[in-house]
Amino acid sequence: MVPVCLCVVTLVSILIYFVPGDPADQILGELATFEQKEELRDSLGLNKGIFVQITHYFSGLIKGDLGTSLLTQQPVLEMISSRAPATIKLALASLIVAILLAIPLGVLSAYRNGTWVDWSSMIFAMAGVAIPNFWLGPMLILLFSLYLGWLPVSGNDSLQHYILPAITMGTALSAALSRMTRTAVLDNLGEQYVRTAISKGLSGYRVMVSHVLKNSTIPVVTIIGLQFGALLTGAIITEKVFDWPGLGLLMLDAIEKRDYPVVQGLVLIFSASYLIVNLLTDVSYAILDPRVRLDK
Repeated sequence: MVPVCLCVVTLVSILIYFVPGDPADQILGELATFEQKEELRDSLGLNKGIFVQITHYFSGLIKGDLGTSLLTQQPVLEMISSRAPATIKLALASLIVAILLAIPLGVLSAYRNGTWVDWSSMIFAMAGVAIPNFWLGPMLILLFSLYLGWLPVSGNDSLQHYILPAITMGTALSAALSRMTRTAVLDNLGEQYVRTAISKGLSGYRVMVSHVLKNSTIPVVTIIGLQFGALLTGAIITEKVFDWPGLGLLMLDAIEKRDYPVVQGLVLIFSASYLIVNLLTDVSYAILDPRVRLDK
């Protein structure tokens, strides 16, 4: 995990310096003189070579220092800490929406395999994957906020503020999750233990809940874990659409203003959170399925 995070941060640190734009223009404005901009670049260390700046950044990273924002002069760690709760809450809300939609839909689709219920659920799944967030979000705002006036457009002050962005992010996840649930349930429905349970007189509902769903958890949990990591790191578009005060919006602002330390710190946090969620997903296999054992 550590080498992957360091490689990602190094790559992004190199690439961001080739993005057109100058932090001095963002801080001083375009009317500042060349001498003023050069003086600011020297004070911020921007006139040093790329690899010198990256080496300086990693030397501070070893000490737990993510650097200081070029624009606000705030510690990057403090800026991330203040925005992280909003992104985590939105990711959890989106995950809840996805699970509530996908699990029943996938199970029902598998149970009614080949019927109109199955076809309808798969059309929903394909539509959910195909519709991008940057289109779905504004459409939901137009319908439920501007036309009907039921829900707020932006902010995160109440539960109502979570509904539209959670649906926007959760729809795509529920589409992929419902397909995986359907496939896993169908695979287990054809197993010998299902026929044995039915021959013993167990009802279809009990067989589905007590046996099939339990043995279908591994692939479903895998998708949930991977997608939750993606929700934490990929909420940039949704946060921009709904003006959500999270890490994604902070990342966009930092890129637009060429605030290099903030971008580097966010990339580090994003990559670390994604890797940690994947690690926890792997560990959960041993808890969910007794046939899986961790090496001691």
